[in-house]
Amino acid sequence: QVQLVESGGGLAQAGGSLRLSCAASGGTFSNYAMGWFRQAPGKEREFVAAISWSGSSTFYAASVKGRFTISRDNAKNTVALQMNSLKPEDTAVYYCASGPRAVTAQARYVYWGQGTQVTVSS
Repeated sequence: QVQLVESGGGLAQAGGSLRLSCAASGGTFSNYAMGWFRQAPGKEREFVAAISWSGSSTFYAASVKGRFTISRDNAKNTVALQMNSLKPEDTAVYYCASGPRAVTAQARYVYWGQGTQVTVSS
């Protein structure tokens, strides 16, 4: 059973930065692709970014491309999401997830964290 725990959320001003981290335990981290998703109030959860098991391939939603960067450290069993040039519309609960492949579809991810709140003020 893989357990995922997110951290690093909080309050930021528009134009600012935050770095989210997700720590994995209970499995072989390097076997899994990792993804970040987010859910804003009143909206469905959406794909943000994904990274392959090796870190060699990354994928981003159009809304965050060029502003967010996903990375992983297989030695430390962590995946990070560096968020720059934040906008109020980035406000959401952010979730990390693990699965067999780095894809955008939520249903393809097996394990999920509990989420961390990110709030961006204008």
